[in-house]
Amino acid sequence: MGSSFSCCGSEKIDQGFVGGNSSWRMFTYKELHAATNGFHEDNKLGEGGFGSVYWGKTSDGLQIAVKKLKAMNYKAEMEFAVEVEVLARLRHKNLLGLRGYCVGTDQRLIVYDYMPNLSLLSHLHGQFASEAHLDWKRRMKIALGSAQGILYLHQEVRPHIIHRDIKASNVLLDSDFEPLVADFGFAKLIPEGVSHMTTRVKGTLGYLAPEYAMWGKVSESCDIFSYGILLLELITGRKPIERLPGGAKRTISEWISITINKDRFKDLADRKLKGHLNWKQFDHVLHLAIMCVQTEPDKRPTIREVVDCLKALMADGEHKGSIKPMLMSISSVRCDTDEDEQASREHRGGGDQESFDYGVFSAIEEQKMRDPYKHHENLRMHA
Repeated sequence: MGSSFSCCGSEKIDQGFVGGNSSWRMFTYKELHAATNGFHEDNKLGEGGFGSVYWGKTSDGLQIAVKKLKAMNYKAEMEFAVEVEVLARLRHKNLLGLRGYCVGTDQRLIVYDYMPNLSLLSHLHGQFASEAHLDWKRRMKIALGSAQGILYLHQEVRPHIIHRDIKASNVLLDSDFEPLVADFGFAKLIPEGVSHMTTRVKGTLGYLAPEYAMWGKVSESCDIFSYGILLLELITGRKPIERLPGGAKRTISEWISITINKDRFKDLADRKLKGHLNWKQFDHVLHLAIMCVQTEPDKRPTIREVVDCLKALMADGEHKGSIKPMLMSISSVRCDTDEDEQASREHRGGGDQESFDYGVFSAIEEQKMRDPYKHHENLRMHA
C-alpha cells in the first residue's frame, strides 16, 4: 500500500494506484461529508450489518460510493483493514478497486468509484428488475466478467485471494454493464502452497459451500460454489432462497431439480427474457452452474475451466472446453427455522439482515455429507 493509516482530520494526502491509471488516495472526513451532502438519507445506496453506502460527488466532479462503517469494534476494524489491504493489491477490470479511504478516531470509510448501474441484484430482483435491462448477451458478459475477476483472485494475484462472499449484490455493473466483483471485507489471503484452511465462517449462507458452512473449511472451491449459485440466479432470475406460502423455504437448487424432473426445461429461463436467448448456450451454462454447486468440492471445476468454457460458448455458441456438460445431482440445502436466519445475521457481523440479501440456507443435514478434506487426510494416513 502507498501509505499507513492516518487520521481523517489530517489534510495530508497520500496516493497509490489501483487498476489501469486510476489512483487512490486518503480522503479527509470533511471531503467525504461534503461529497455525500452530510451522508444524507437521499444519498444512501444501501445499508446492512456493516454500515451504509452513500453516493457522492467530489469537488472535482468524480462520482464516488462511500462505505461508512456502522460501529468501530475489533471485528469491524479487522474487516476494514483486510478490505483496504486487499483492494490496494487489485489490478483487474472486473474487480472494484480502491479509490481511497478515511480513518479517524471513531470513523472508518472506504471510497470506490460509483457504478451507475448499481448491482446485479438490483437488476434481477430490485429496483431495475421490471425494466429488463439484462438481455441474454449482457448476462453472458456478466457471467464471464465475474469469473475472470475471480480467476485473477485465485490464480494471478500473489498471495492468492479467496473472496468468501460472492453474490449478486457484490457484482456491480458499470455504464456498459461490465461486471466488477466488489466487497472484500471477508476476503482471505492464502499462503503459497496452501490448498485450504479452517477458519470462522463468514459470508451469506445462501451462497456458502456446504463444507465451509459446516466445518469452516475454506478453499478456492468455496468461491466456485458461490459463483455457481450466482450463475443459476443470473440465468433463471430466481432468488437463492424463496419463501413459499405457509412460510416454507425453497432453495434455487431445489427449484431447478423439481423443474427438470417435470421435464419443463424452458421454464428454467428467466421470464424477463421472454424466450429471447440462445438455448444451446443456456443449456451449457446451466450444466456448468450445476457442476459448480456439487456437494463435493473436488467435483467442482476450477475457475480457469469455468472461464475457458464461457469464452468458448461466447465465441461460437458451441462448448469446446474441457468440461463435459453432463447433468449431475444438485446438492440441496434445506431452510427451516427463524433461528437459522438469525445465524446468518451473526455471520454478517450482527445487526439486521442486509436489505439486499435474500434469505439464507439454514441447517444443513450433516448426516448427508462427510467432511471431504478429512476423508482425503484419512486416505493419505492409510496409504
